[in-house]
Amino acid sequence: MAKIRFGVLGVSGHFIRRVAAPCRGSALLEFGAIASRERARAEEAARRLGIPHAFGDYETLVRSPEVDAVYIPLPNHLHLEWIKRAADAGKPVLCEKPIALNASEAAEAAEYAKKKNAILMEAFMYKFHPQWLHARELVRAGEIGEAHAVHTHFSYNNSDPKNIRNIKAAGGGGLLDIGCYAVSAARFLLDREPVRVAARIDYDPEFKTDTLASGLLEFGAGAGGRPVVSTFTVGTRSFPYQRVTVAGSGGTIEFSVPFNAFGDVPSEVFIVTGVGRRVYRTEAVDQYRLLFEAFAEAVRDGKPAPVDPGDAVANMKVLDALFRAGASGAWEKV
Repeated sequence: MAKIRFGVLGVSGHFIRRVAAPCRGSALLEFGAIASRERARAEEAARRLGIPHAFGDYETLVRSPEVDAVYIPLPNHLHLEWIKRAADAGKPVLCEKPIALNASEAAEAAEYAKKKNAILMEAFMYKFHPQWLHARELVRAGEIGEAHAVHTHFSYNNSDPKNIRNIKAAGGGGLLDIGCYAVSAARFLLDREPVRVAARIDYDPEFKTDTLASGLLEFGAGAGGRPVVSTFTVGTRSFPYQRVTVAGSGGTIEFSVPFNAFGDVPSEVFIVTGVGRRVYRTEAVDQYRLLFEAFAEAVRDGKPAPVDPGDAVANMKVLDALFRAGASGAWEKV
């Protein structure tokens, strides 16, 4: 069966560094085209990456008969526009996180794609990594008793004024860039939605983007009547570090490299229960390849997206509430 040919909007460093190489050789997909508003840049990337077609504008790519599905790693503020344009062209869309700037845009994107009968999915790659699937199964099975807390720390140090993560108009800032992971991970592991949130957010005086944010998500009461919560800290001017820990009444689960898992070595999850400590090691797998192959399989078979776009809307609702809480200094309902 023919491979699904993805067209890539923009010559992003993320695509070049993390996506292109792992997907090479896949039996399910290939990258058939890449576009940039600077045609020479697209042509150079196409030569370097072995992509057969290069375009000097995004519209030509989304309407090209050489493209079966569209991948959007553009800056956040362009996501909604190009989800719509790809859907207009009848193309399935895999869009980088966050899917939009806010929940209203996310809902608009989901409804528009549905109206156009176009598959749409937010590209949270971690959800396809076996370390996360195994950890969620352990939580569901009660391996650590009743899970009542998730804590996430995710940070990097980037002060480049030209980087889109530091450009407010482009949807920059730590909460949208990596806070979305902290929120998504807690929802994924606990398999429920928060009802209210609190937050403390610091902003760069020059860039006006958030550089350090801590949040508290309250998920209501668990089966035993205890509150179920998630806390996180994300920063863009901090030492690069990431950890996720799940605490329960009978143990803990900790990810050593939760989000940027290396594709060429096994990942490790540390599980502590009353009978001792053990390490769950996955095979060496690349989560981006798993993500793209899962999406490509759905496109090929005419099935719904592996993760419904409604999940992206729900995640953005929490992020919106966190921004409100940071401004008000009070609890905010989701």
